[in-house]
Formats: sequence, structure tokens, C-alpha cells
Amino acid sequence: MGLESSDSSDDNLNNNLSNPLLLSESHYPKRTGTVWTAVAHIVTGVIGSGVLSLPWSIAQLGWIVGPFSILLIASSTLFSAFLLCNTYRSPNPEYGPHRSASYLDVVNFNLGVGNGRLCGLLVNICIYGFGIAFVITSSISLRAIQSSISHHDKDKEATSEFADAYYMLLFGILQIVLSQIPNLHDINWLSVVAAMTSFAYCFIGMGLAIMQIMENGYAKGSIEGISTSSGTEKLWLISQALGDVSFSYPFSTIMMEIQDTLKTPPPENQTMKKASTISVSITSFFYLCCGCAGYAAFGDNTPGNLLTGFGLSRFQWLVNFANACIVIHLVGSYQVYCQPLFGNAESWLRFRFADSEFVNHTYTLKLPLLPAFELSFLSLSFRTAYVASTVGIAMIFPYFNQILGVLGSISFWPLTVYFPVEIYLSRSNTDSWTAKWIMLQTFNIFGFVFGLFTLVGSIRGLVTERLG
Repeated sequence: MGLESSDSSDDNLNNNLSNPLLLSESHYPKRTGTVWTAVAHIVTGVIGSGVLSLPWSIAQLGWIVGPFSILLIASSTLFSAFLLCNTYRSPNPEYGPHRSASYLDVVNFNLGVGNGRLCGLLVNICIYGFGIAFVITSSISLRAIQSSISHHDKDKEATSEFADAYYMLLFGILQIVLSQIPNLHDINWLSVVAAMTSFAYCFIGMGLAIMQIMENGYAKGSIEGISTSSGTEKLWLISQALGDVSFSYPFSTIMMEIQDTLKTPPPENQTMKKASTISVSITSFFYLCCGCAGYAAFGDNTPGNLLTGFGLSRFQWLVNFANACIVIHLVGSYQVYCQPLFGNAESWLRFRFADSEFVNHTYTLKLPLLPAFELSFLSLSFRTAYVASTVGIAMIFPYFNQILGVLGSISFWPLTVYFPVEIYLSRSNTDSWTAKWIMLQTFNIFGFVFGLFTLVGSIRGLVTERLG
């Protein structure tokens, strides 16, 4: 084992620190991504904890509104993705062609610092929230595996109420280790593995639901969805369900980082449009199949997390395997979402404290049989504290459906609708009150009303669960 110190910055990079978002092409990491690695990143980030809540969401919305809401939000996400991916490269008279390596960068460059600060706040809140959701979902799956193994042992069952906290801690420890990976460019392999496991548990959940339907002899459910004691209660549940559906398509926050991994030629926006279309089509197919099959299998008794409905299934080993796949997938999803945040925060700290040895100094660690590894005290401390905080909050608010609804509601309008529309209007110089302008502003207003409705309902659900 060897430990060597080095300076994390070079002379050329220092020359550009006055404008760190406008670096020359040579200062970017080598990009080798293709349409399929982009698909893997997107599927890893999108298919996750959200798919497990879709049967519950469709159960609240019914057979017509439920599937339609999935298709509507999928179409909105794909439309905004097309608007965003065209903004990756921008002309700049002063500095030359500009590449936007993050969502925050593209908003800053096109809409100014004020909008950039608001965008940065929202993006970081959402990414942080996704990390909390991944911790909660992983602990649910791990506890389900533990419960199925020890369900005959009453002593073990009595202590299972503390299992969620233990599994959250284990997940957090693993994420602390993986968080030391330098950046998103170095985890293509993790996204591929995570994407494969996401397909596995989607197929298993869908297959088990279909078998349950066959065992029942008919498909359960109704057009109006689950009945409630009052119309007001039904309205709140609908808003929460729509928030859960909107959470299922959250890749706008990491789209520019994924596009920044793509090699050229062909142009990055062409590759990203193909990857987005393929990814949204694949995920929508799985969402519709899993959501509809789950509701048809359980009807009014549809659980908040699909796989928990098969707790006493004779195929318990298959349910356990699906839960294991969920955990593996969410290990990758956590990194896909958090690595861009780590990179942005640490770049800002290095720019802000350029003379600090703690912030800018790195050490090369060489372990036997392993390649050399760069270790930074800034990365070690910041990333460890970040992971620990997401685990801590997950322990305080372990409410699966409510957390997903709140996160989906916060992110949908500003990040999926408002900023992409405003950036497009700014760059295209579209005149007010033209047909295109009216269409885009209608899309904007619809997204705002939808997001506000789902946010209010989801916060109410979270408060009700916490007080209850």
C-alpha cells in the first residue's frame, strides 16, 4: 500500500477559474458514452422505487385515469427532454462554444444567475430527497427478505420493528464507500448492473401479479378506483397518487450530466433524443404493465409497495430475489443521482477556497491488487456527511408513498416543465402570442396547477402519517 500526495488542480485549469463553467474541451474528462450507456443511466435513475407505488396509484385513480396519467406524464417528460437536450451546446461570442455539463449550468447560461440559484436549490432538494427515498425503499426490501426468512421464529419477529433502522444504516455504509468514486464517468458498470436488476424485479412483480389474477379467476378493480368515506378524502388520495406517478419520471435533474458523458460524433443532442425516447418507452411499458397488473391482482387491497402484497406467496424465494434486485438497483440509483451533486458542490468549494490545502489537496492511495485510487479529505468528509444525513432523515420519516408524492410534486413543474420551456423560448426568440408561444405557455400553466395540486395532497398525507 502506498500513499502519495498531489495537487488536484493544474496550471491550465487555474487560468479558467474566473469562469469555471466555460472550460476548454481538453479539460473535460474523456467521454466514451453511447446511446446505450445513456439508456442505462436513465433507466437506472428512473425505474426504481417509483414503480413499486404505481399499482397503489392506479388503485386510487381507477382504470381510466390511472393508465392515462402515466402516459400523460411520460409524454410531458419526453417533450421537456427534447427541449433540454438541444441546449447542451450553446454559442458564446466571448468564450466560444459552450457546453452545459449540468442542469444548473444550462439554466445559469440561458436564464441568468437569479433563475440559476432557484434551479440549483430545487435540483439539490430533489436529488437529496431521492437519496432519502432510495434509503427508505432499500430498507423495506431488506426487511421483507428478513421477515420471510424468519417468519416462523416469533423471537426474531418481535425484534423486526427495529430492522428498518439497521438496514438503513447498512445501506448508508455501502453508499459512503461507493460515494468515493470520483464522478459519473466512472460508474457506467454500476448503471448497467442496476438497469439489469430493475428489469428483473419489474418482470417478477408483473409475473407474480398476473399469477395472482389467474388464481383469483378475474381482474379486480373499477373505473373509479378505491372508494373512500368522503369525497374530500378521495381528492387528497388522488393528488397523492398523481404525485407518486410524477416521481416515476425524475431524470430531468440528471439529464445534462448524462448527456455530458456522450462521445461525438454523432452530436450529443441526437444521441440523447434517441436515448430518451428508448428509455421513456421502456419505462412506460413496464410502468403500465406493473401498475395495471398489480391493481388487477389486489383491487381495493392494493398495497403501497407492490412486492409487499406477496408476503405469503408460495413463490417467496422469487419475491426475495426481486427485493434483492431492488436493493442492488437502488445502490446504483443513489450514485447516479448524487454524483452530479457531489461534483458541483466540491467544484464550488474548490473555487471558493482555492488556497485551502484541505479542500484542494488529494492523495493517491495504492492497495495491493487494486488500481491506484485518488483520495481527497474534502470528498471523504463531505460525501460521508451527505450520506449520513439522508439516512438520518429516512429514519425520521420512513413513509414510502407520501415521501414519493412530495418529491414528485416538488420536481415536476419547475424542473420538468418551467425551466425547459423558458430556456427554449429564450433561445428561439419566439414572439409572444404566436401559436408556438401559446402552446408552450399552456403546457407551463398546466404543469404548475398539476404540481401544486399534488404537492398539497402529498404534504397532507405525510403530516397525517406522522401525526397518526
